[in-house]
Amino acid sequence: MLTPDQLPREGLPQVKKVAVAYSGGLDSALALKLLPDFYGAEEVIAVSVNVGLTEAELEDARSKAEIAGVPWFLIEGTEEFASSWIAKAIRANSSYEGYPVATSMTRQLIARKVAEFALEQGCDALCEGSTGKGNDQYRMSNVFSIFAPDMTVILPVRDFNFTRKMEMELSDHYGIPYNPGIGDDRTMWCRSIGSGEVDNLKMRIPDEVFLWYQYPQNAPDKSRSIDIEFAEGLPVRADNVTGLANIIHYLNEIGGQNAIGYIDMFEDGMIALKSREVYEAPAAQIILALHQDLEQLCLTKEQVQFKPIVEQRWAYMVYHGGWYHPVTQDCAAFIESSQWAVNGRYTVELYKGNLTIIERESSTGLFAPEIRSLAATGFNQKDSGPATKIHSLQYKILSKRGLPYL
Repeated sequence: MLTPDQLPREGLPQVKKVAVAYSGGLDSALALKLLPDFYGAEEVIAVSVNVGLTEAELEDARSKAEIAGVPWFLIEGTEEFASSWIAKAIRANSSYEGYPVATSMTRQLIARKVAEFALEQGCDALCEGSTGKGNDQYRMSNVFSIFAPDMTVILPVRDFNFTRKMEMELSDHYGIPYNPGIGDDRTMWCRSIGSGEVDNLKMRIPDEVFLWYQYPQNAPDKSRSIDIEFAEGLPVRADNVTGLANIIHYLNEIGGQNAIGYIDMFEDGMIALKSREVYEAPAAQIILALHQDLEQLCLTKEQVQFKPIVEQRWAYMVYHGGWYHPVTQDCAAFIESSQWAVNGRYTVELYKGNLTIIERESSTGLFAPEIRSLAATGFNQKDSGPATKIHSLQYKILSKRGLPYL
């Protein structure tokens, strides 16, 4: 069994007062004890930022800080996460290789708030629980560098090259409880399940691991109908529920019950190593599917074709820790400018993993059946004759030259 006496001490930065970006999970909880023992910290502060945690998770974090003898501070970030960060993600149809960017956003929001808190408290160092193999070390370091550029940043898991087993053995030594099962990262927008831990390609995630989602065979045998209304690109009502955060919580519950929200994918991380990543994101899947459909109805052909290029860059930058990078803000400005016309109402049916649009309407949509419908007389078909003749002239010229691939 690994004990602290077996760990190397040379080469570690020595600090005085440290603010820890603290979730209460295995990595950050262990850091509370390692900082005074190995980094010379005279004062350690555990700082949790709530971006959608349950009361039980918050209490678990508080109790572990108490066991470690460290003061615990809670910063509320749920409303900001929903109204500013998730709102931008919805309008950007956020997807990085099929993952609705979420953890990549929360890490940067948490890093900013912890850095700001650390400056207020007169800290000389920041600490967080990222590994040296994952993405979060880059995301948080980028934000720390903007908001607290002169502070020392400490990552014990990376410094000691810990495995999960080593961390568990040290936690046992220090008397810090932990969950021995698959880890997770929960936000209201998307829950990551066992990031970096699901290394068996044949493994089926057990039913009990999910918070919202249940497999189709366990879902109700009767479909569930939901009415959802959008204004300026954002959902403003789902049935009788209003407020973006409340709508997301509601759709996570309803969607998950009806087998919506399961994502199992290979993800190309920031150091280009592939990992199998499993997520549950019922609300995100519902909202993004409808938002994209509504844009198809309300935006022009040129917007529909150009906006995904901007969205892809936005998602790439956010995933790679660039929320505060100028180009991310530039992309967001274009995206925001397109959303004034994205308004509409949907009735959808959820059934065993399927989302079916039953009704849709929009006062700002560009669908004009009085002109386009084959049953309508609002468009004189003869007007297309000269246009098609002009359009086909280039093909007559190509024919004279010859086409070697024919």
